[in-house]
Amino acid sequence: MEVFIHHCYRKLPAILSWTLFKALKRSHIKCAIHTSPLVSVPSKPTIPAPLVSRLFQPSNLREGQEGGDLTCRSQRLMLQTGLIHPSNPGCFYYLPVALRSMEKLVRLIDEEMHAIGGQKVDMPALCSAELWRKSGRWELMGKEMFRLLDRHNAEYCLGPTHEEAVTELFASNTISYKKLPLLLYQVTRKFRDEQKPKFGLLRGREFYMKDMYSFDINEEAALHTYHSVCQSYGRIFDRLGLKWVQVQAATGNIGGTLSHEFQLPADIGEDQLLVCGNCGFSANIETMEPGQTECPQCQTGTLTESKGIEVGHTFYLGTKYSQAFKALFVNASNVPAVAEMGCFGLGVTRILAASIEVMSSEDAICWPGLIAPYQVCVLPPKKGSKANEATQVAEDLAQSLGNSLPNLRGEVVLDDRVQMTIGKRLKDAKILGYPYVVVVGQKALEDLPSFEVICQQSGETMFLSKEGLVDLLSKVETI
Repeated sequence: MEVFIHHCYRKLPAILSWTLFKALKRSHIKCAIHTSPLVSVPSKPTIPAPLVSRLFQPSNLREGQEGGDLTCRSQRLMLQTGLIHPSNPGCFYYLPVALRSMEKLVRLIDEEMHAIGGQKVDMPALCSAELWRKSGRWELMGKEMFRLLDRHNAEYCLGPTHEEAVTELFASNTISYKKLPLLLYQVTRKFRDEQKPKFGLLRGREFYMKDMYSFDINEEAALHTYHSVCQSYGRIFDRLGLKWVQVQAATGNIGGTLSHEFQLPADIGEDQLLVCGNCGFSANIETMEPGQTECPQCQTGTLTESKGIEVGHTFYLGTKYSQAFKALFVNASNVPAVAEMGCFGLGVTRILAASIEVMSSEDAICWPGLIAPYQVCVLPPKKGSKANEATQVAEDLAQSLGNSLPNLRGEVVLDDRVQMTIGKRLKDAKILGYPYVVVVGQKALEDLPSFEVICQQSGETMFLSKEGLVDLLSKVETI
C-alpha cells in the first residue's frame, strides 16, 4: 500500500497539470465559441463625442482679433476661431479644427482624382539644382525660390512645384504606351518666397497644394486628359457649393501652350478678370490687349472687369519637360517616343481660406458643408437651470448620433461648457459655423421629447422629435 501511495504522490503533479490543461482547453473552446463571428458584436468601437471644452482653440471666441494687418475676412475669422496661428511671416500653424477641414478637402480631391485615373505619389520637397538647370528654370524662377546649400556645397531648392522631379521619375522607368495616360499627383507642402505675404492663407510662403502631372502618347490624347482634369476641378468646386469661373490664363514660368485658371469671384481677389456677359467667355486681364472691351469669342458681347481669387491652375505643357529629360515611352510600333505632358494645380489651403472668404459673414464662418470640421454641435442646458436634468439626455444624444449614423461617425461635438448660458454657447457655435446645432432643453424632458435644431446655413430653426432629428441628419452628406 505504501508503495502504491508513494507512486501516486510522485505522479500527482503530472496528473494535476494534465487536469489543469484540459480545463483550460475547455475554457478556451468556450471562449472561442463565445467570440465567434456568428455572435452579434459591434463592428466598430464606440467613439465618445468630442468635448468643446477640450478642443485646442481660443477660450473666448467673441473677443475678436486686433491688428491693422488683418486685411481680409477669412484671415480674421481663422485667427479668431483658432483655425490657424501665426508663425513666421507667411507661415502658419494649422490647428486641430482647421486640419479636420483640410483632411476632408483632401479626401474630396482624392475622390475626384482617382475617378479620372490619378495615382497618388509623394515627391521630395528638397530638389536638386541640377534638375532645375536641366529644364532651364533655375535662373528663371528668380527670388521666389527658396535656395540652400548642403554641407557639401551642393545647391538645392525647396520645391515650389515639381515638373522637373516628376519628369525625371517618369524618365527613369521604361513605360509602355499601354500604361498611358499616366496621371501622377501629390498633396504636399510647397514653398515660395513671397515678397509681401498677406491675407493669411491666401498668399503665404508655405502652403499645401495638390499638383498633378499627366503623360500621354500624343497631343490629341494629352488635350483630352487636359479637359478631363478641368472637368474634375469643376466638380470639386460644385461639390463644395462654390461659385467659380474658368478663365483663359498666361503660362508664366511653368511654360506650355495652353493654360486656364479657376477663380472664385471676390472683391479681395488679386487677379483682374474680364468676363463677357453675352457668351460667358472669361480671361485673366494679363492675356488680353490693353483696353480691350469687345469679347474675342462672340465678338458682340462687352467685357466687364471683376476680381477673383485663383484656386486652381492647369497647363498643357507639350514636350517642354519631357524633351529635356528624355521622358520616353515605348509606342505601339515598339519605338521610343517623347511623352506629351500636362500639369494641374489646386491650392488646398487657399481653397480652405477662399471658401471662408466668399461664403462667410463678417462675424461668423459659413463652411462648404462637405468640409465643415464637425457637422453637429449638441448644447446641453446650463448647469443649475430648470432643464438641468436634460444634461444626460444631451450627452446620450451626442453619443448615439455620432455612433449610430454612419455619415456622422466622429462628426458630432458636445459643448459641455455648462457653466455658460445657452445664448453664449449659441454665439460661439455660430462663429465656428457648425452646420447643425441641437439645443437640448426643457422640451427634451416632456412625454414626447423634442429638440431645437438650428440649420446655420439656411438660418432655419425647427423643433424635432429624436426620430425626426435622426431622419434629418441621416441625409447630411459627409466625406
